[in-house]
Amino acid sequence: MSSIRPLIPLLVAAGILLGGNGLQGTLIALRGAQEGFSPAVIGFMGTAYFGGFLLGCLAITAIMKSVGHVRSFSALAAIASAGTLMLILVIDPVMWSAIRFATGFCFAGLFTIMESWLNSGVRNEDRARVLAIYRMVDIGAVTGSQFLIPIFGADGFTIFAIMSIMITVSLVPVSLGDRSNPAPPENVKLDLGRAWRISPLAAIGCIAVGVTNSAFRTLSPVYAEQIGMSVTDVVTFVSVGIIGGAMIQYPLGYLSDRRDRRMVLLATTGCAMVAALALAFLAGSNPLANFIIVFVFGSFAMPLYSLSAAHANDRADKGEFVLVNAALMLFYSFGAIGGPLIASTVMQRLGPSWLFVFSAVVYAVFILIIVYRMGARPGVPARSRSRFIALLRTSTVFARLARRNGDGDKVE
Repeated sequence: MSSIRPLIPLLVAAGILLGGNGLQGTLIALRGAQEGFSPAVIGFMGTAYFGGFLLGCLAITAIMKSVGHVRSFSALAAIASAGTLMLILVIDPVMWSAIRFATGFCFAGLFTIMESWLNSGVRNEDRARVLAIYRMVDIGAVTGSQFLIPIFGADGFTIFAIMSIMITVSLVPVSLGDRSNPAPPENVKLDLGRAWRISPLAAIGCIAVGVTNSAFRTLSPVYAEQIGMSVTDVVTFVSVGIIGGAMIQYPLGYLSDRRDRRMVLLATTGCAMVAALALAFLAGSNPLANFIIVFVFGSFAMPLYSLSAAHANDRADKGEFVLVNAALMLFYSFGAIGGPLIASTVMQRLGPSWLFVFSAVVYAVFILIIVYRMGARPGVPARSRSRFIALLRTSTVFARLARRNGDGDKVE
C-alpha cells in the first residue's frame, strides 16, 4: 500500500474529474430538454463533445511536451471550468455545442495527463491494484455525482457552479500532492490499418459500441424525461445502466478467457439487443420496469468494448497491446461521433423509445458480422488467449496503464 500512497492525490483528482464529466453529460441533456432543445439538437451536442474528445486525444501529447504535465492540466481545467459557467450564462444551442466541443477536447487532455502520470508512477507489480482502484473511482464518481442533480435541481445556477467548482478543485491535489515531474509520454503510435488487419471484428465492434454507448450516454436522460420520469428517476435510470455494466463485466471477461471469445461476444451482443428491445416495447413509462431492464441492458452493452479489445489482443503480436488498444479507442471515438446525432434524429421523428430500437438495430448488424467472421476464421486456441482486462475509454494512454507484464512496451 505504501507504494500506491503517492498516487492517491492523482486518484482523488481523477475521481473529481470523472464525476464532473459524468454529471455534465446528464445535466446537459436534462437542462437542454427543459430549455426546449429538440432531441436532435441535444444529440448534436453529444456529437460535438466526442468530436472534441477525439481531437484532444490526438493533440494532447504535443501540448504536454511543450509545457509539461502541471501546466497542461491547469490550462485545460481552467478552460473546462470556464466553459461550464458559460453554459448557464449563455443558453443557446450553438454556444452549448461549441462549449461541448471544447469540453470534450479538455477532458480528453485531462484524462490523458492523469493516466500518463499514473502510468509513470506505478510499479509493474502494483499495476493491477491501481487499475482496480481506478475502476472503482470511475464507477463511484460517475454514478454518485449524478445524484447532485436532484439535490440541487437542474433548472438553476447552483448545479453549474458546483460542476465548475469540481473541475477547479481537481487542480489542488495535482498541484500540491505530487512533486514528481515525469517526462511527457512518447506519441502513441496510431496504426489503424494494423489494428484492422489484426482483427476486423474487434475494430467493427468498437465502432458499434461507440455508436450505441455514446447514444445511450447522451440521450438516455432525454428518453427518461420524455416518458415522464422525475429528475431523481432520470439520474437513477442513467446510474443503474452504468452500474450494471460495471458489475457484470468481470464475470463476462472471466468466461471469455475460457471460451471462444467470439461466442461470448455473440451472446453478450444478443442479450444487449434483447434488453434494448425490451426497453423500447415492454418497459413503457413504469420507472421500476425501466430500472430493471436498463440494468440488464447496461450489464451486456457496456462490456462489449472490453470484450472486443480482448479479442483483438488475442490475435496481436507480443508488444502490440498499446498500439492495438490505442487504435481501438479511436475506432470507438469514430462511432461515438456519429451515434448521438443519428439516434437523436430517429428519436425526434419516431419517439423516445426509438433510442433503443436504434441500438438494437446496430447490435443486430454486429451479430451478423460476428457470425460471418466466425465462419471466415478459426478461433484462437485457449493457450494463446490473452487475459481479459476491463478498459476505460478515457484516453489512448489508458492502454499503457493497463498493459500487462511482459508486453514489452516501453515504460515512460
